[in-house]
Amino acid sequence: MAKTEEKKFEELMNELDEIVKDLESGNSDLEESIKKYTEAMKIVKMCNEKLETATEAVNKILKENGELEDYKIEEE
Repeated sequence: MAKTEEKKFEELMNELDEIVKDLESGNSDLEESIKKYTEAMKIVKMCNEKLETATEAVNKILKENGELEDYKIEEE
C-alpha cells in the first residue's frame, strides 16, 4: 500500500470516512478510539494541505506571455 503522504485526496477522504464510521459505531475501546482519532486528524491535515495547494493552482491565470499570475476578482 502507498504511504499516506502519496495518496490522492479522494483516497484520504475515503480512509477518513471509514475511521469516522468506525468511531461512530462505538465498537472500539478508548485507547483504540484515541489512536483512530489521532490518525483521522493527520489525514484531515493532509487533505487541508492538498486543498490549499489545489486552490493556489486554480487561482492562477495564464497571461498572454505564458506567465502565471494571481487571479484577482474586481469588485464593483
